[in-house]
Amino acid sequence: MSGFFKSSIGRKVAMALSAFFLMFFLIIHLAVNITSLFSVELFNQLSHFMGTNPLVQLALQPVLIFGVVFHFVMGFILEIKNRKAIGISYAKNNGAANSTWISRNMIYSGLVILAFLVLHFIDFWFPEMKLKYIEGDMTGVIAGTQEFRYFEELQHKFLSPIRVGAYVLAFIFLALHLLHGFTSAFQSMGSTAGRKKALQTFGKIYAYAIPLGFIIIAVWHHFNHL
Repeated sequence: MSGFFKSSIGRKVAMALSAFFLMFFLIIHLAVNITSLFSVELFNQLSHFMGTNPLVQLALQPVLIFGVVFHFVMGFILEIKNRKAIGISYAKNNGAANSTWISRNMIYSGLVILAFLVLHFIDFWFPEMKLKYIEGDMTGVIAGTQEFRYFEELQHKFLSPIRVGAYVLAFIFLALHLLHGFTSAFQSMGSTAGRKKALQTFGKIYAYAIPLGFIIIAVWHHFNHL
């Protein structure tokens, strides 16, 4: 197994598999959060289920965190390897002529996304872990009421225009990252033969639709908070 990760093909396949997992998670995450635009009750119920279900918390959540860390670490490793390879073969090939600006700068869009994830963890994940596992409050309700706290907490985070701006900027970089990463993941798995154009088209739809959905959520709650 260690030999697999040491090979160029092995690292690219591992990177692609982690990308598929994270892209699937983005769909689920957006599906839950988009409900906050039209149903407070549904959003609260889904958030409480995801936040208290043992399978999600004890199995899927650790896998997700591992997937995020693995994807970024593997991405940095591949970037370093690619830069070394370009330095060796620069005289033979003009990388800028054979690749897009997005593909050549995946490391920078990745760093912006990583910075956003730190902010997102500070905003939501760390307070949630503290409340549930340190303070022992698994009820999910606002103190002194019978109302779930999730919707109120979500809207509170988007009161600041600076934070909303940071979220919007991060999702723009996510779109740029996905524009190359989606098709690249399929190419690494050898799944583009005969259908590259279709995958590129679907990849563009995905790359624009997912970040746009999250941007709409942030902006909507900023201007429509209760």
